[in-house]
Amino acid sequence: MNQITIRNSFISLTVLDYGAIIQKLTVKNKEGQDINVAVGFENPIAYLTDTKSLGAAIGRYAGRISKGGFELNDKSYSLFSNNGVHLHGGKEGFAKKYWNIEQVHHGDNPYITLSYFSKDMEEGYPGNLEVQLTYKLENNALHILHSATTDKATPVNLTNHTYFKLDDQDQIDEYSLQLACSQYLDTDEALVPSGKLNSVENTAYDFLTAKKIGKTRLDTPFVLNGGLDNKTWIASKKSGISMEVSTNQPSIVVYTPLEFAAICFETQNFPDAPNHPHFPNSILNPGETYENNSIFRFGFVN
Repeated sequence: MNQITIRNSFISLTVLDYGAIIQKLTVKNKEGQDINVAVGFENPIAYLTDTKSLGAAIGRYAGRISKGGFELNDKSYSLFSNNGVHLHGGKEGFAKKYWNIEQVHHGDNPYITLSYFSKDMEEGYPGNLEVQLTYKLENNALHILHSATTDKATPVNLTNHTYFKLDDQDQIDEYSLQLACSQYLDTDEALVPSGKLNSVENTAYDFLTAKKIGKTRLDTPFVLNGGLDNKTWIASKKSGISMEVSTNQPSIVVYTPLEFAAICFETQNFPDAPNHPHFPNSILNPGETYENNSIFRFGFVN
């Protein structure tokens, strides 16, 4: 297992080639002290038995796919599922694979580029998929760029699964959260989308105006109103650290695990889009390039 660290004057990032995992992401708090805001293990070997996808690259399809698979071009494809639900790319997905380290740049705007080749029918998905993932630091921001090409039509939905913790508290109730999302996906008890979109108005999911998370716990796909200027924002007054998330993706799944204090922002397409024709297109065709461009920008609050 290989470990790479890049840094600038504000951020230090440590990545593993296993799962392209973000092991550490260190930023400055309001006193100028270094704070690791990524939940993870000190010993990289611990990731081999991790079940929470800590910091990992998720693929070939992030989120859930129902019905044990999907149909594409009049052919049925079966996927590894538990009780009919496929999650985060399957039994292993990309999170349990060793990625190739393609480039490491330590100069201005340092970056790490990794690649993974997913063979035709790996985890049941058609097509040889070539994936590139770049982590880049620019001033106070972490840029995460996923790109992919294929030789057969295939569903693609890539994301990063870092759990963020902005202070040393044992809960996130006091964090302020703002989501520029007026709708969220209706889901069943297995968290599979029904195909319907619900308004956040008069619900616990209304974070259109920044407010404390409180006791609300989320495992919720929110609909983004579009474009990199459509931002998600979270902050801890305890540390003074804020984080702004922007993405070119149509959805952000916000997840607050019950087992530990943290929050995950999975920038991605709608879960189960292969089984809902009216959802944003999730099929990558030969000759096309998939891109997920997401930015995590850090700042300060009083």
